[in-house]
Amino acid sequence: MSLPPIVVFDLDGTLAETAPDIMRTLNVILEREGLPALPVERARELVGAGARALLERGFKVSGRPLGPEKLEVLFEDFLSIYAEAVAPNSFLHDGVIGALDTLAAEGFVFGVCTNKPILHTRLILDHFAITDRFAAIAGRDSFPFFKPDPRHLTQTVAQAGADPARAVMIGDSRTDIDTARAAGLPVICVPFGYTDVPIESLGPDRVIQHFDALPDAVRQVLS
Repeated sequence: MSLPPIVVFDLDGTLAETAPDIMRTLNVILEREGLPALPVERARELVGAGARALLERGFKVSGRPLGPEKLEVLFEDFLSIYAEAVAPNSFLHDGVIGALDTLAAEGFVFGVCTNKPILHTRLILDHFAITDRFAAIAGRDSFPFFKPDPRHLTQTVAQAGADPARAVMIGDSRTDIDTARAAGLPVICVPFGYTDVPIESLGPDRVIQHFDALPDAVRQVLS
């Protein structure tokens, strides 16, 4: 029996709007350190490269240097605080469930490939009651490598038992595009995620404005 085709999703900014809770967690730490809170609108330039980078960027914006030892302490604090309330203000993007239903009916399986730690990834998917929809879920710490290393994506496909020749990446950032390109896979992007430049300027195979358009876009890039 042939292996099924697969659609692999990034999480933050792609499947879900998670910036409100990520920024809330960052602001707990900033305020505890005597720095002003940052508005959620700054997420577009701060979020997307993991919690360490978020902390470094947040402190840089606030005008205070952050040494490596202090960074590691705050990183562990961030993970703990975030896990306590991972998604009360987050939400799935409109049309996600319908797109999954449509593609599943056509025989696709699904994966998640994110640079968010696997603990928080699973907590968020559990919060939205969609964990069981994914044949593979890979976080930053699931393998010895992570995006933009293409093995993060190719191992997610392999873990799902899917056909690598019929795999598509769905993302919102340069990292997702670079990962898919390095893996030799097509990539479809959403324009409402976390990127500091217009996603169209980075040259994905397709940009969809709404998840209702995802099934058609997947068919097109695999045809």
